[in-house]
Order: sequence, then structure tokens, then C-alpha cells
Amino acid sequence: MQSYIIEIMEKFGYIGTLLLILLENVFPPIPSEVILTFGGFMTTSTSMTVIGTIIAATIGSLLGAVILYYIGHILNRERLDVIVTKYGHILRLKLSDLDKADAWFDKYGYRTIFFCRMVPILRSLISIPAGMAEMKFNLFILYTTLGTLIWNTALVTAGAMLGENWEKVLEFMDVYSHIAYGAIFIAIAGFIGFKVYSSKKAA
Repeated sequence: MQSYIIEIMEKFGYIGTLLLILLENVFPPIPSEVILTFGGFMTTSTSMTVIGTIIAATIGSLLGAVILYYIGHILNRERLDVIVTKYGHILRLKLSDLDKADAWFDKYGYRTIFFCRMVPILRSLISIPAGMAEMKFNLFILYTTLGTLIWNTALVTAGAMLGENWEKVLEFMDVYSHIAYGAIFIAIAGFIGFKVYSSKKAA
């Protein structure tokens, strides 16, 4: 896949970067790390600039995020209620679980959007629950843009600074991804453990 990504970017420049990042947002298995760091490298050997590459990548990210947001919006709470009512017993889900999830997203959703935009895979998928929770669109765009800009700027700049050694960034990103996923898992496990402990203590 990496060779195809590089070929497209070499041929289409900014447009290729924008389209590939858009696809990466809709189809998370496409690695944004390759697109962005190679885009940074291209600024050292073509007419592309760091700022131009960041802008193209950010526009692509926002377009992809909006698509997933509206997919989540279509798969709204009412439809989920019907699904959980019919099949919730299989997944051990209750309507009250959805209420709790909605309340959590209402309270922490904006921060979640911001930080998840800097975590591979999650940076794309987080747009779906945002749409399902009917997060205010203007705030969704704001926090998505802020998180995306940090991610894009860091990787494009790293690619530009390393030049022909841009692939070294990918080694670091592999470690970063594992650390990020581990931290998220620990946070979720801790949150669940706290809730279970609190409910037992209250009983």
C-alpha cells in the first residue's frame, strides 16, 4: 500500500495528499503517517511547501470527518434504541447503558474529539459517535480542526526535517500507537473499575 500512496502523491501533489487523507479518514487502515511524513519529505524536493501540505491534509481530514459525522448522525439514538431493545440481551446492553454513554459523551465529548484526532485509527472513528450523540456541528469542526492541525503539522514537519530519512518517523509512530492504545485501555479499565466499585459501595 505504501508504494501506491507514494506514487499517487508524486503524481498529484497537494490534490493527491488531500484525497488520500480524506480516504484515510473514511477507511482508517490507510496510514496517515505515511501520507503526511512523505508529504513533508516532498517539500524538500518539489515545489510543495510545508504549509501547503498541512493545509491540503487538514482539508482532507475535515472532509472525511464530516462524512463519518453524518454517518453517525444517520445511525442516531432512536435507531440504536430499537437495535438494543431487540438484540441488547445478546450483547448484554440495556437502554440505560446508552443513556450513560450519552451523558459521558455530553460531558467529555469535545475533549475526546480533540485528543483522539492525534491517535491512529481512533482519529477517524471518533467522528461516528460524535454524530450519533448529535454533537454541535460547529464545535465538532472546531475541535476536529485543532486536533488535526497538531497531528498534521507534527508529521509533515518531521518528514520535512528528516528528508530522505522520513521513514524513520514510521518506526517512532509504531511505538507511539502502542503507547496511546495502552493509555486509552488503562483509562477505560480504570473508569469501569471506579464505576463498579462506586455502585457496590452505594449498595
